Amino acid sequence: MSEARSVAIVGAGDYIGAAIARRFACDGFRVHGGRRNAQELAPLAGEIGASGGVFVSHQLDARDLASIEAFLQAAEADAPLDLVVFNVGGNVRFPVLNTTDRVFRKVWEMACFAGFLTGREAARLMLPRGRGSIFFTGATASLRGGNGYAAFAAAKAGLRAFAQSMAREFGPQGLHIAHLVIDAGVDTKWVRERFAAAHGAAAVDAMPKDAMVNPDSIAETYSALHRQPRDAWTFETDLRPYMETW
Repeated sequence: MSEARSVAIVGAGDYIGAAIARRFACDGFRVHGGRRNAQELAPLAGEIGASGGVFVSHQLDARDLASIEAFLQAAEADAPLDLVVFNVGGNVRFPVLNTTDRVFRKVWEMACFAGFLTGREAARLMLPRGRGSIFFTGATASLRGGNGYAAFAAAKAGLRAFAQSMAREFGPQGLHIAHLVIDAGVDTKWVRERFAAAHGAAAVDAMPKDAMVNPDSIAETYSALHRQPRDAWTFETDLRPYMETW
């Protein structure tokens, strides 16, 4: 890049968020990552720094406007924001009758309301330049509700609708808004443990290595979307392994 630019990741977790951070740092972006426990970002910051990249850790509560504002403004002050990624999860499983008011509200705040705050404040910073990307990480639940996932599906479907509204409003003003549906299990320790609990450890061992989505593969898609020329922008794309049924 001819000039320094920054990327901000809201929800820089250990897998998808970390992979996105590595990918964009490798491309020369100054990456800012935020999560509730900022100290957990130290290994990622050290890894990226050792590879010659820049990663800045931030304490962040994505449900709090002041926290989101401070995070995005810090990234903008470092270098003009070129991409903001909203990557907060909130996947919990409860039957509807066991879903408390508190659980439903908290999941909505994490997976939908926080996305609204992120998208709105990112747009405020990018619109004066008429350039920038805002990407939202979705899930199978973005498209359909599942047994036991009422709270998560309601939040993710709301996030998708918000992203669509942003794309229609801000696309003509030069901002690339995209929603990525991760329609499969992501290859993480947590997912493997859940699969083993349901099917046995032997089933996990027998699974082809590309039966679940590799976070690095997801990051490649984010990178490709960000590089798209604006005469051929994608709003929504879905990712799943070759053997995933859908």
